[in-house]
Amino acid sequence: MELPFAENYRIKMVEPIYRSTREERENWIRKADYNLFNLRSEQVYIDLLTDSGTGAMSDRQWAAVMTGDESYAGSSSFFNLKDRVEQLFGFEYMLPVHQGRAAENVLFSVLVKEGNIVPGNSHFDTTKGHIEFRKAKAVDCTIDEAFDTTIDHPFKGNIDLEKLQLVLETYPKDQIPMIIVTVTCNTSGGQPVSMQNMRDVKQLADAYGIPVIFDSARFAENAWFIKQREEGYADKTIKEIVREMYSYADGMTMSSKKDGIVNIGGLLAMHRKDWFDQATVYNIMYEGFLTYGGMAGRDMNALAVGLDEATEAEYLEARISQVHYLGNKLIEAGVPVQRPLGGHAVFVDARRFLPAVPQEEYIAQTLAVELYLEAGVRGVEVGTLLADRDPETHENRYPGNEFLRLAIPRRTYTNNHMDVVAAGLINLFERRDTIRRGFKIEHEAPIMRHFTVGLKKVD
Repeated sequence: MELPFAENYRIKMVEPIYRSTREERENWIRKADYNLFNLRSEQVYIDLLTDSGTGAMSDRQWAAVMTGDESYAGSSSFFNLKDRVEQLFGFEYMLPVHQGRAAENVLFSVLVKEGNIVPGNSHFDTTKGHIEFRKAKAVDCTIDEAFDTTIDHPFKGNIDLEKLQLVLETYPKDQIPMIIVTVTCNTSGGQPVSMQNMRDVKQLADAYGIPVIFDSARFAENAWFIKQREEGYADKTIKEIVREMYSYADGMTMSSKKDGIVNIGGLLAMHRKDWFDQATVYNIMYEGFLTYGGMAGRDMNALAVGLDEATEAEYLEARISQVHYLGNKLIEAGVPVQRPLGGHAVFVDARRFLPAVPQEEYIAQTLAVELYLEAGVRGVEVGTLLADRDPETHENRYPGNEFLRLAIPRRTYTNNHMDVVAAGLINLFERRDTIRRGFKIEHEAPIMRHFTVGLKKVD
């Protein structure tokens, strides 16, 4: 018989997790104002809230931690990371930061001004938040296929070139500081961007004199899908694919807590020295000195190793296979999910799952709470709560998709855990007609409200 697939690692250390009762969970989630971010970690059995900073580091990474250079200025750990970034992405200038939103804060402090227009492919929450905080506007130019979860388009993260060109023709050049390409595109379901689309976006941007920035949290997973799905890349290594990807970018922001496989950290990299010189001012103000920028030397060492490990095909095959293991179990049971399955998470189509719940009662959040009550599994809403309010009208923005995102940490859970997640969702799906009401907001922050919002059940 053919040998089955198995992960390319073995487990060296374990961490106990608590299996709670439904009665306990009902009490905990009520005290948390029905916001899963407010739960204590020990109140969660399987935590799929995010894949950010929640993965397991390798023995090589832990060994690198022990040789971290904690010098305030000019540490060898910084130069280890700088060299890795230049080898992998091709950028000469690099600033470390404490996480991805910090990279956005530093770069946008340089480039984004009030009244600016920033087109891209379904900007994620912190990206849009940093843009709108500066009284600029994020314009979504994602292809229409991304918003139909039943379509098997191989690159649903792609930018629609006609939508992008309309933006570039409508607004003057000095009003558009950049085009943001998110790889993979989280908000559309962890969907990849094709190499051809990156190439076309860069060509169009160059014609209008607009720089291109890659939001790079899950760049390695994007490269994996290019290798699997795009003609001409099957025989290329992941590192070769990554190097070509970034030849179509003028700069990058990165939360290293995803495809850097570390618990904290991020970076900002670019070709242009004038951007770098301006960014250093904000990096010193907000993060720390240029050669640590909010990261310990040991964490920069671990990140340098993690970037190497994350761009190996064997690692990516194991990582994405687990995501697809869960996704295929749900598909077989008829549970509606974003198709094709993406890289870091399974995105459940909450609107199709709970058609009786009104959208103004936060469908995906309703499903997330129900899954926690059913199985102790914590996911996250990527829907109306995350979409926030329109900064001008202050009305809810209703996005094209209402997703429950089940983000799987790297090298952390077994497929037995995925079986529990699948069983919990399938149980809910079988009695979905009994779930007819959702939540209303009791209190919310003026921006990025989903992190701290308080909710109450609708009677």
